[in-house]
Amino acid sequence: MLHYDYTTVGHVTADVLGDGSRRPGGGAFYSALQAARLGQRALIITQGVSSEIEILLAPYRPELEVEIHPAQHTTTLHTLGRSGARTQRVLAWAGPIEHAVSVDTAILHLAPVARETAAAWQGRAEFVGLTPQGLMRAWEAPDAEITQRSLSPRQLPERCDAIVISKAERESCAWLIDAANGDGGQAAGAAGTLGALVAITAAADPTTLHIPGGEVLELEVPRIEQFVDDIGAGDVFAAAFFVSLREGRSPAEAAAFGNAAAAVRIGAAGPDAVGERVAIEAHLRALA
Repeated sequence: MLHYDYTTVGHVTADVLGDGSRRPGGGAFYSALQAARLGQRALIITQGVSSEIEILLAPYRPELEVEIHPAQHTTTLHTLGRSGARTQRVLAWAGPIEHAVSVDTAILHLAPVARETAAAWQGRAEFVGLTPQGLMRAWEAPDAEITQRSLSPRQLPERCDAIVISKAERESCAWLIDAANGDGGQAAGAAGTLGALVAITAAADPTTLHIPGGEVLELEVPRIEQFVDDIGAGDVFAAAFFVSLREGRSPAEAAAFGNAAAAVRIGAAGPDAVGERVAIEAHLRALA
């Protein structure tokens, strides 16, 4: 049997909000927490100051297992605004994860937040998901605002089953979308080795699915009744999407489940708002 159901690799961050408060963040954290609340045995492989990360994750340790590789700093982000109007500055960076990552997992989720994850790993993973947002981020110096750069095919893993990006990131990895649609010359050849399903989230706009072979689906996103806080909503979508695909749902069904998970997350503040399976399924039933 596999040792874990869901393993994320990426920096757990200290998120500093506009009011000065701090809370845990990063795609590796939010995705693993969502997977755990879907009944998955979840592991985070991360890097930073061990004592700081343990304090950040203390409220969630009964739900998560954590493997921390030591670094001089914990990645710390100062976050202002929300959704498309959000800006972030890098206050500290834990550096690239250069050691060999070993996994034994049903789902491996590569979840970089700040250019930290490598394209390779050791061990066994039955399903590989990627949220490449962090691979497209750049900043000029400490305390500098994060900007976006183009995604390179060299940054992607040799094997990938599903990729989730946001509409705001689409231009920076247009070749990936072309490849998913069977176009793009050399880019198509590179991504063809991935054979990946690509989901593009767009907040309240339709979620687009680029299915290997060229089929494109658009799924309407139900209106959010109560918008409180959307930090981590994309990571929550990704985890619910990957878990649903692994459970045998169709891409459209998995995306609908992911959108419901994101809606539950958005309806309240912080990581505590990440939903259990029963809450997500209840949201889906209410929309039927």
